[in-house]
Amino acid sequence: MPIKQLTVFLENQTGRLAEVAKILKDRNINLYGFSTTEARDYGILRLVVSDVESARQLLKESGYATHVAEVICLVIEDKPGALYKILDIMARESISIDYIYVIAGNRIVLSVGDISRTEEVLLENDIELCNGQIK
Repeated sequence: MPIKQLTVFLENQTGRLAEVAKILKDRNINLYGFSTTEARDYGILRLVVSDVESARQLLKESGYATHVAEVICLVIEDKPGALYKILDIMARESISIDYIYVIAGNRIVLSVGDISRTEEVLLENDIELCNGQIK
């Protein structure tokens, strides 16, 4: 089961990440994980939070452009080769990864084109999915 990820588009200015974190903190929204990418004038912040819809609304009200997308969350073993095992399975099945990042300790988030097929392949290979829950 996919999870929802919140994407926030930020101006590349000092303090913008802190502003987003404060908005979430002030409303008691837990931040499980995040990823940032940047270009010259803007950045993209991808967030996995405890309440995506509330976070999105709060950020929109504060002037941030946002987007919600479904992504896959899976549990990765804490041992050498664990990431390779997952990536090798996906490569053998011709599953392309749009982006990947680590959250909440031993979990990774994957953006792929076909979530259902990817989840099916991972489950067939005994890879544990988060099943919509991060906790």
